[in-house]
Formats: sequence, C-alpha cells, structure tokens
Amino acid sequence: MKIAQKNKILETCLIAGRIMIESGSEMYRVEDTMNRIAYNAGIQKSVVFTTPTGLFIGIENQPYVQLESVAVRTINLEKVENVNTASRQFATKEITLDQLSTRLKQIDQHTPYFPLWIQIIAAAFVSALLMIIFSGEYDWADLLPAALVGALGYAVFSEISRLTSIRFIGEFLGAVSIGVSAYLLTKWHLGVDLDNIIIGAVMPLVPGVAITNC
Repeated sequence: MKIAQKNKILETCLIAGRIMIESGSEMYRVEDTMNRIAYNAGIQKSVVFTTPTGLFIGIENQPYVQLESVAVRTINLEKVENVNTASRQFATKEITLDQLSTRLKQIDQHTPYFPLWIQIIAAAFVSALLMIIFSGEYDWADLLPAALVGALGYAVFSEISRLTSIRFIGEFLGAVSIGVSAYLLTKWHLGVDLDNIIIGAVMPLVPGVAITNC
C-alpha cells in the first residue's frame, strides 16, 4: 500500500472520529468506528487513542501516525447516526474510500442545526411529557410548570455553554435554575409536586447519545 493511500485512510478515520466526539459519542464507539474504517480500507491492525480533546491513529509497527484536535463538544445525534451509516456503507463496499471521505466532510459541514428557540420549545414539550412518563401519574397540574421549568433550564444551559467551553458548568447551572424555579413555582402554588417537575425538566440536559446508545 502506497504512503498516500495510508495517509488517506488515516485522515478519513480521523474525520469520522472527530465528528463523533464533537457530537457527543462515547469514546469506545469512536475507537471502534475508526478501527473498522481502517480495517475495511486494508489496514489490518490500527492503533487508535482518543481523548475528549484529541484523536491519535497509527498503523501498528509502522511509522505512520496522524492526530486531530477536538475543539467543540455538543450533542448531535443526527451527525453520529450519519457517520455510522456511512461507515456501514463503506464496510459493505457500497461506497469507496474517496466517497466515504467526501460524505464525512459533507456531514461535518452541512448537517443543519435547529435554531435555539426551536430547541427551547422542544425542551418544554419533552419536559412535560417525560414528567408524566417518569412520575407514573397523570398529574396535569404539573404539566405546564414542568414545561416552563424545562425550557428555562435548557435556555440557561445553552447560553452558558455558548459562553464557556467547560461543559459541566452549563449543565450544572441549568440544573440549578431548574431546581430553584421548580421550588419557587411550588411555593407559590403554581405547581403541585416538586419532584415530578424536576424529574421532567432535567431530562433535556441528559446526554442523548448515552441513553440511545448509538
């Protein structure tokens, strides 16, 4: 295998891995996807090392190593699914290595993001519906409070995450705002069950990839 071909394989693996990490995928799945792409491209034994801030891939017993930095961390299930689909298509020979590389670059650059206001509305609906599911009670009195608190918590989380690259700060402050606002609503008799409101409202902050196990 020529050097240019080896470099192309490693570069393609890094693009796939970076997209998955930036989109919130688990490290073991990132490593598995990169190893599978390398194997299906003709590299029998690749060496992959992943961290939340960078990726390394090389060929065992050969002086070929490439690395890629990870600058952004978010949750984007659509990107993770698209990368997995492209990887499976490459494994079944439906697409070539060049087509896989092109597909990954398109996924990276052109996967649309929903505007923040739509995300906040979605968080409100999710909070209200999951409040009913997890509480096991059809307590309609807490439906609107859970939606409002969930929307507020997600808005705080999104704004803090935009201002800082330290992910847990946004989640922490979002959870704090949920707890405080839920407590105030129940204290002012605008909500009935504090626990039910918090259970529903906190769910939009939970990492979606970990739950769906993509």
